[in-house]
Amino acid sequence: MFARSCARLATSRTAVPLSSYLSRVRPYSTGSYEHILTSTPKPGVGLITINRPKALNALCSPLFVELNEALSKYDNDKEIGAIIITGSEKAFAAGADIKEMAPLSFAAAYNDNFIAPWSHLANTIRKPVIAAVAGHALGGGCELALMCDILYCTANANFGQPEIKLGTIPGGGGSQRLTRLIGKSKAMELILTGKNFSGKDAGEWGVAAQVVDGGKDEVLEVALKTAETIAGYSRVATVAAKEVVNKSQELSLKEGVDYERRLFHALFGSKDQTIGMTAFAEKKKPEWSNE
Repeated sequence: MFARSCARLATSRTAVPLSSYLSRVRPYSTGSYEHILTSTPKPGVGLITINRPKALNALCSPLFVELNEALSKYDNDKEIGAIIITGSEKAFAAGADIKEMAPLSFAAAYNDNFIAPWSHLANTIRKPVIAAVAGHALGGGCELALMCDILYCTANANFGQPEIKLGTIPGGGGSQRLTRLIGKSKAMELILTGKNFSGKDAGEWGVAAQVVDGGKDEVLEVALKTAETIAGYSRVATVAAKEVVNKSQELSLKEGVDYERRLFHALFGSKDQTIGMTAFAEKKKPEWSNE
């Protein structure tokens, strides 16, 4: 019921006007999406653009069905080595769709495990995912950006977890990921007051890997360069690297180092370890097998 309700509120299939840069990228698939756009603008790079312009890219269940499908396609595509998620100049995603959430009862939310599919990115996708954020990234939009492995943003991007103003709390991991990134006291202040923070703050606090001068095109260009670099390495090694860094957030230092070493040893069973080290010794560019 709620998915149908959100779908009725969604925008038409007319795409949001894109910059001249994005207008040149080729489609990734012939399948049409209503709430996102997909493309492969660089070799080995999959790009997903959230596309609900009339709703400032507000997140809803049908959108996440499409997003999760596109993420899984890229994750399973042997030609893709890195994925980017972005939005528009005005909004990466300006929160969850309140019109979808407002009618929910506890029983409906709990029994249907509402927004659990929103964690597909964090729980399932193995390839590196980069967020390129301009404009608003609030509530669920902030949480989606935080789920990504690398976050780039513009200086005037607008982040926040304002759920307290609606009589609720973050539900997509914001309280957990934000606290791990900036510490308990600062995260507590933001979540209890609903205050926003800027892209400049995100860079200074370690939320963003880089803050980019300019707008959407500039931050996307930075993300594309990083994604293309990552896609140029062994798929086996990049997936393993992402895995061990993520484990550092779950394990003690000793357990994390032990886990890292086991995976390091395991990579000596890959063809790409031999290819990479042989190419280095011979001063040649490695030709990865991704095996």
